[in-house]
Amino acid sequence: MIRSSGNPVRPGWPDIVERQGLGFHVSVHPEHLTRPYWDESVHYEFTMAEVLALEETVEELHRMCLAAVEHVVAEERYADFGIPEWAAPFIRGSWKRADPYLYGRFDLHYDGSGPARMLEYNADTPTCLVEAAVAQWHWMQDVHPGLDQWNSVHERLVDRWAEIGPRLGGGLVHFAWTNEDETGEEALTTAYIQETAAQAGLPVREVALEDIGWDQRRQAFVDLQEAPLGAAFKLYPWEWLVKDRFGPLVLQNLDRVPWVEPIWKMVLSNKALLAVLWELYPGHPNLLPAYLGDPGPLDSYIAKPLLGREGASMSIVTPGGELERRPGGYGAEGYVYQEFLALPEFEGQRPVLGTWVVGDGSAGLGIRETSNLITDDTSSFVPHVIRG
Repeated sequence: MIRSSGNPVRPGWPDIVERQGLGFHVSVHPEHLTRPYWDESVHYEFTMAEVLALEETVEELHRMCLAAVEHVVAEERYADFGIPEWAAPFIRGSWKRADPYLYGRFDLHYDGSGPARMLEYNADTPTCLVEAAVAQWHWMQDVHPGLDQWNSVHERLVDRWAEIGPRLGGGLVHFAWTNEDETGEEALTTAYIQETAAQAGLPVREVALEDIGWDQRRQAFVDLQEAPLGAAFKLYPWEWLVKDRFGPLVLQNLDRVPWVEPIWKMVLSNKALLAVLWELYPGHPNLLPAYLGDPGPLDSYIAKPLLGREGASMSIVTPGGELERRPGGYGAEGYVYQEFLALPEFEGQRPVLGTWVVGDGSAGLGIRETSNLITDDTSSFVPHVIRG
């Protein structure tokens, strides 16, 4: 793993990436920063041996996470995840039905030498997808056409939709985002995923969550054209959806109107998962020790709110004191305490590897890096290549 910096950028690169779907690269990034969100003056290089090893790691972590869901459901450990008691039967039913799933993103610590370590799993509403699947692929084709990239995300998404399509009822599949999205990231990411489903041959339609209604006479969810929802994809967290006005109605109709991702991913998208994995696989080389409720034996740890996002409300504590604390409104649902392992440093920047899994297979890599110890919304996305 090598970091290459100071590379020339393509003339007019903002227009190029915006045409490729990355229309939100300015709006998602704090205005006061001089470094852009998409930064192609930097890239990372991996060997094929590194990529093959990382692929194995991702698929093993995926299998371990599915086993963790089975454990949580069997032992009814929903309270550890802050999941409302009334929602638990619907999670259990969804898991027992094997409601189909699409994708997820593991965030890994990797320095190019030792084993990759799982930092967290974005299993319900993972973003950075357009950057990883599309923008960096075209960058490579333009700048390094003779090289390769760990990137089969697009093809695997199309194949996965074709695989799970028959499980979605055969009707119109709606792709939903929320009007509360001010950056446009959710709408554009949802539009991209909708395109992969359309390429798989599924009948698709876009819709804002706020425009989905309930037809009392037909006992069905409908869009503004009164077309019923046969199935739905959402880029909206389950922990928010279950608290919405129509949340209980959504759950009561999951056997008739499947949602992607399925509600059992409330277990995987919760950072309590980190502690459960450590309980089930203590000492595993791809995990970091993690505990619920208190740091346990850890003297250096990062406190993560169970439902936090973009590094908000996290803090790093060592024997010498608190190293870093991020503001945010998360934490009421509780915290998990994970052993602190500083991200590797390359030329003053610290990368996190966002490794994609589609269906049950590893699919690709996107990298975000920052000069801070905690990756947050100030971090930039940089592309990568495989060399040698």
